[in-house]
Amino acid sequence: MNAQATEIAEIISTRISHDLIGNIGAVGNAVELLEEGDMDFLDDIKSILKISSGVLNSRMKFFRMAFGLDNSNIEDEEQVNKISQFYIKTIGSGANNGISLTMNLAGKKLYREAMLTVMILVDTIIRGGEITISCDSNQLEAKLRSERELSAEKIATIQKIWENTYPENKAIYAAAIYLNERVKSRSYKIAQKEAEGFELNIQIRNEQ
Repeated sequence: MNAQATEIAEIISTRISHDLIGNIGAVGNAVELLEEGDMDFLDDIKSILKISSGVLNSRMKFFRMAFGLDNSNIEDEEQVNKISQFYIKTIGSGANNGISLTMNLAGKKLYREAMLTVMILVDTIIRGGEITISCDSNQLEAKLRSERELSAEKIATIQKIWENTYPENKAIYAAAIYLNERVKSRSYKIAQKEAEGFELNIQIRNEQ
């Protein structure tokens, strides 16, 4: 089945809400502690506010560029790279999560696809990995290498999405579903390959 525009909007909205709600709740709890006036927790409150606001800021910028309307930032290689790097640091244990990202970008046509691919690959990581993405106007090559096992269930589900079979729990796979719908409308094709040593490759190529 193909997702319709309204369903795509619902899927993306649900995923974004899910990825922001935890830190929004943390900020709310910190504000409640401030209102109670117990200064014994002031250092903890400052730490919560700093970390949570940083995560919210980084994720909102990433989601705005990956899922939002076109703007000047999505055509700026430096901004795409920087905001994707900031997003990576919000995952798991933050800067110490063992995830690295290298982006070699050329040709603005696939910058949004590059960001969506970052999100897709990150979702398959269980503990640490190296992501490398390169693209020009006609193709994108993405590689994920990890010393630890990747999520076999998510990898299998993502492969089915490229074949236009969408799971029931669509919101988890919002980036993959949105990417699949985008490339179909633009004459691109996605290929996915697993390799030895906990490696996953995704390719997007212009079929015209």
